[in-house]
Amino acid sequence: MNRHEDKEAAVRRLLDTPHPPVPGDLAGEAAERGARLLRRNRAVRRVAWTLFALAVLAFVLWASAAQPWEPPAAETTPPFDGL
Repeated sequence: MNRHEDKEAAVRRLLDTPHPPVPGDLAGEAAERGARLLRRNRAVRRVAWTLFALAVLAFVLWASAAQPWEPPAAETTPPFDGL
């Protein structure tokens, strides 16, 4: 026997055994769990987008107040050449 035949024989032995009983409400529980996962993922996505929007808003407010694109004011005054 080669390896393929061994695997095929093992699968046939597994399929010949009686199958375990399946609970009657398995489909309902699976649908409930799927719905719960979808609600949780949707809530997580909403929170993430809200935090992202708040971070963008905070950055825009900081940038409008600090104006980091302008050069800083000079610490000292230039020398006076006299008049």
